[in-house]
Amino acid sequence: MTEKAISTTEQFESEQNIFQHGQGNSFLSVPASDNVLPEPRLAHTATNGKIYCGDSLQLLKNQKIVPPGSVNLIMTSPPFGLVRQKEYGNVDADEYVEWFRPFAQAFYNSLADNGSLVIDIGGAWIPGQPTRSLYHYELLIMLCREYKFHLAQEFYWWNPSKLPSPAEWVTVRRIRVKDAVNCIWWLSKTPWPKASNTRVLQPYSDSMQELLQNGYKAKLRPSGHDISTKFSYDNGASIPPNILAIPNTESNSAYLRYCSEHNLKAHPARFPALLPEYFMRMLTDSDDLVIDPFAGSCVTGEVAERLSRRWVCAELREDYVESALSRFAEDVRVATSNGSAEKYYKLARPGLLWNGVDGEPLPQDGGKKRQFKPKVVNTPSAHSEAETKHTYTDEPISHEIAAIRHKSMKSEVETQYQDYLW
Repeated sequence: MTEKAISTTEQFESEQNIFQHGQGNSFLSVPASDNVLPEPRLAHTATNGKIYCGDSLQLLKNQKIVPPGSVNLIMTSPPFGLVRQKEYGNVDADEYVEWFRPFAQAFYNSLADNGSLVIDIGGAWIPGQPTRSLYHYELLIMLCREYKFHLAQEFYWWNPSKLPSPAEWVTVRRIRVKDAVNCIWWLSKTPWPKASNTRVLQPYSDSMQELLQNGYKAKLRPSGHDISTKFSYDNGASIPPNILAIPNTESNSAYLRYCSEHNLKAHPARFPALLPEYFMRMLTDSDDLVIDPFAGSCVTGEVAERLSRRWVCAELREDYVESALSRFAEDVRVATSNGSAEKYYKLARPGLLWNGVDGEPLPQDGGKKRQFKPKVVNTPSAHSEAETKHTYTDEPISHEIAAIRHKSMKSEVETQYQDYLW
């Protein structure tokens, strides 16, 4: 793909990427170079699974470890195609599809005919302009058209705790809205992967409870839907949508405490355990084999161990593998998903604050030119508002100022999070 943006706002790239999608639970260097990645070595053996440190592609091709057609679920969050290099490693969006090809073939070969491939993948912004990369959609099309995967269903992981980003486009120029969703591609080798939504049912809503109690008139709706008497059956729970509301607010988990106490490097981009748990429960049975080739901190392995699935995790970086071992320490216990955590997350209906007044006219240039902002310059003797000089500037903010703004905004959001929905 060609997305070499020429823009006068390249200086904002650093700020744009402060909150760039990075919830993937993965690390892998780009294997397109001449560098030979290390062979996978066994780093840990748990009751139901194993962690390997090394090149996951070599591991997937090792038929002694992963026999062809033996894997029931590949649950992974590969390095995202970002526009700026991350600490945990990632591939440029321009090169992403080509980089992924050898993994696509290895995934297909290792999956059982009724197995599933679930990929959590975040989007990216084109450098210097408020438009999105198409790399994750191009990846999906490539997997289906060239490697004959079937798109069983697309899911969307909504992170209710996501901060407004990129700040330049969302909170400064106000020309985009908060980017709070990751795409999740559920793929399969055949149109009929084994699955059951009865394992991931949700409680009935208040309105559905009322409908079941009071009844309703079965008839053909104006939309064309035939609402029959079958809708009055109480099945005990409702079928969930393909939107997963899971906050990613881990700050004091057993994993992070262990890493801090033992001076270990914590993986900076971990997906929440509820994400792999959801798909493992829906798509696998006990003793099925689950693999995460971009394991990061080995969340997938931890969940599979708890759900009595056989599992294999592969991670390239030794420091992340070392910290991942904490998830299987005897003194570390992980709570199940039906604990006392927040059970519901709400999205405001559009228009709740609309009062019928448009307000200021929209910028005719689409926000390309930054609006003048008041710039306060304090003199050494300034002790009052009267002694403060006000000037106006459209100069771009520096990376340092962007970082300060981000830190201040993050602190404020975290303070108000419980009673204010961004």
